[in-house]
This record gives sequence, C-alpha cells and structure tokens, in this order.
Amino acid sequence: MYSLNVRDHFMIAHSFTGEVFGPAQRLHGATYVVDATFFRERLDDDGLVVDIGLASQQLAAILATMNYQNLDDHPEFENRNTTTEFLAHEIQVRLADAIQRGKLGPSASGLSALRVTLHESHVASASYEGPL
Repeated sequence: MYSLNVRDHFMIAHSFTGEVFGPAQRLHGATYVVDATFFRERLDDDGLVVDIGLASQQLAAILATMNYQNLDDHPEFENRNTTTEFLAHEIQVRLADAIQRGKLGPSASGLSALRVTLHESHVASASYEGPL
C-alpha cells in the first residue's frame, strides 16, 4: 500500500457540553496540526499516489472554512461537541467529497482510503480513516 501525506494547520475556538469535559466546557482555543494521508494499492500512470499540490490546496480550502472561527457559532455544528475526534471525521468527509468531485484530479479516483489526523499537542492526536 502506497501513501502520501500533506500537512497544514488551523486555529479555532469552541466549548463543550458535558461534565466529562471539565474546564473545557468554557470557551477555549485550539491550534491543530492536520495530516491528511492518502492511500492506494498502485501508483498512477505518473508514479504518484495523488497530486501533492492539489491535495494541499484542497486541505487548505477545507481548513479555511474553520480557521480563526468560533465553532460554537457554526450552524452545521449546532448541539455538537466539536472534539478532536469529531473534527478529524468532519475534515475526512469533506476531503473525500472533494476527491469524489474531481478536485484532486482524475487519478485520485484510484485512491482506496483517506486518513485525517489532528494533532492537538505534541503528545495527543486523534484520527479518522475511511475507504474511498
């Protein structure tokens, strides 16, 4: 299995509902380093997993919709705890949709899986991986 990873970052504010979150129930900020890892069985005709430039552009575009935002104010996240795990899934789904819409070029149709990992610190991260 071949893989290619692109990395970016974004900064958000949010709060959580539930005693399990302790002080994080109050509004707080987070800076995430995001890795998007693309997988395929065979390289495309150009010897690539995916076009790294297009992959980077699409990841940046997705993150821009949340960057410097209070996620509590986003209607699509209403009544949701925007945990690191939740956001990894949300970004993976949006990136998978970009692949399906051809935003990463025609050879991206050969991708088999996509993993998105959000690093919330140097010691903690969460991922969501799914087939394409």
